This record gives sequence, structure tokens and C-alpha cells, in this order.
Amino acid sequence: MRVFLTSVSSVTVIVLIMALGYVLRKKQWFSDDFGKNISSLITKIALPASIFMAVMKNLTRDKLLSLSTGLLFPALAVVIGYLIAWIAVKVLKIQPGRRGIFMNAVVNANTIFIGMPLNNALFGDKATTYFLIYYIVNTVSTWAFGVFLISNDDPTIDKNTQKKHEINWKKILPMPLVGFIVAIFWMLLKLPVPNFAGETLTYVGSLVTPLSLIYIGIVLADAGLNNMRLDRDSVLALLGRFVLSPVILIFLIKFGAGFGLNLPALMRQTLVVQSATPMLAVLPILANEAHGDVKYATNIVTISTVAFILVVPILMGILQFI
Repeated sequence: MRVFLTSVSSVTVIVLIMALGYVLRKKQWFSDDFGKNISSLITKIALPASIFMAVMKNLTRDKLLSLSTGLLFPALAVVIGYLIAWIAVKVLKIQPGRRGIFMNAVVNANTIFIGMPLNNALFGDKATTYFLIYYIVNTVSTWAFGVFLISNDDPTIDKNTQKKHEINWKKILPMPLVGFIVAIFWMLLKLPVPNFAGETLTYVGSLVTPLSLIYIGIVLADAGLNNMRLDRDSVLALLGRFVLSPVILIFLIKFGAGFGLNLPALMRQTLVVQSATPMLAVLPILANEAHGDVKYATNIVTISTVAFILVVPILMGILQFI
């Protein structure tokens, strides 16, 4: 009961800050470009700074080696998730323009804008290094393969004459991931971080959680909560994100434990919680670029963002038995 109440309290804090962004956007305190500006500030400056300092404070060479085993589980979970989602698209006859969106919705999570602040609220800074494991896998999955699935599902392109879509390798290395890579090399080379630089990066990095949640509130205000619709494809996507994805990861963790691959409790909890975070906030943008079903993408992102409020306490209760 204590764990459940703690998770409810943590989620309540998150919801209140999201509500602040929602209300202020509705009251026109924020301009139309403000959400985009916050997004750029978070992803290109604040999050890299936060990740860099998290690595410096929480990671050592020995710990880095121990984390390498943890990468195996979310990576396998992503592969299995894609396979099941692809089969579901075929069997359930998801319509063109929704297929790539659906597969991304099932497999890829919103680790930046919700995953990281949620992780900080539930587990604190000590779990940041474990969060980075899921972040790396999720980022590569999204930009190396997920984007390809959406662009390849463009219903306006004749499949017989369609040119092969090339992977945008630049997007595989967004600034947060660059910050992580730089931090790893900095740590391995045992380079000192000057006090003024460390304090500056810490202050800037602390902007991630509140700004991320305010951004989600702005997105919800723009999408309109009254526009949410629970059609068949939306329900299937939500089941894939909140049920299938964490179940796959839990199964792999339990299976690995049977072969002596035991993960620390905090790592298990972090990975499973991240696997059940809402869908990518950029799905509507990617859908629009590929002439996909933007309304469907916006709908499932909005519903999943609202629904996670109920999912997290339930998931935290289940984790106590894993």
C-alpha cells in the first residue's frame, strides 16, 4: 500500500505541473511557438546537460560494464515488440496511413518529455543511469527504424514506384544522445569537470523535469481533450503500449533471471516503468510528414498521455512482485 500511495503522490505532482502548462496555454499566456521553443530548449540544451551531469555523478567504469547487460533486455523487448506489432497490423488489417504509427505506438516510448521526469519523481537521481539504458535503446529504435516504418506507410505513394527510404543517420544521434556519449568518454578518460561548469550544467539540467511537463500540458491543450476518441485501432495501440510492451520486458527479465542474469531491483523497476510510458509526442509530426493519419496519431498520443496517470500506480504495485 505504501508503494501505491508513493506512486500516486509522485504522479499527482507530475499531473499538477502538466495542468499548469495546460491552463496557461488555454489562457493564451504562451504563444503558438512557445511549445516548440521549449521542446528545442529541452532536447538540445537542458537534457544533454542533465544527462552529462548524471553520468558524471552516478557512473564509473565498473558500473558501465555492469550496465551493458541491462541493454540486452530492452533491446530484445523492442525487437519482439516490432514483430508482434507487425503481425497485428497484418492480422487485424490496420489501414494504410496508420500502420507505421501503430507499430511505433506499441514499441517506442516518450522517454524525454514524460519518461525522464517520471523516473526522477518515482526513483530519484540514483536511477538516472538505469534510465539512460532504456533511453539509448528507445532513441535508436525510433530514429533508425520507427521513422522508416512511418515514411514507408505513406498512402499517397505508389508502392510499385516507391523509392527506398533512406535512414536519416543524423537523427540517430540527437543532442541528448550526444551528451551521453561525450559524458562516457569524459568519464573513461577521467577528465575533471570544473566547478563552474558542473554547477552551470546542473542548473540548466534541472530545467528538464518542469519544462517537460509544462510542454506536455501545452500539447494536450493544443490537441484538445474533448477530441479524444476510442476507436478500435486506438484501443489496440493503447493495449500494446501499456500492456504488451511491459509484459514482454517483464517476461524477458524473469527469463534472464532463470539463467543467472539478475538485474538490480531499481534497474528492473526503471526499465519496466519506461516501457509503459506514453507514446512519442512527435508521432503526429512524423505522420504529417508521411501523409499519414494525423488525427489518429494525435488521438493516441493524447489518450496515452492522460491514461498513464492511472497506469503508473498499477504498474508500481505489480513491480513489487517481480
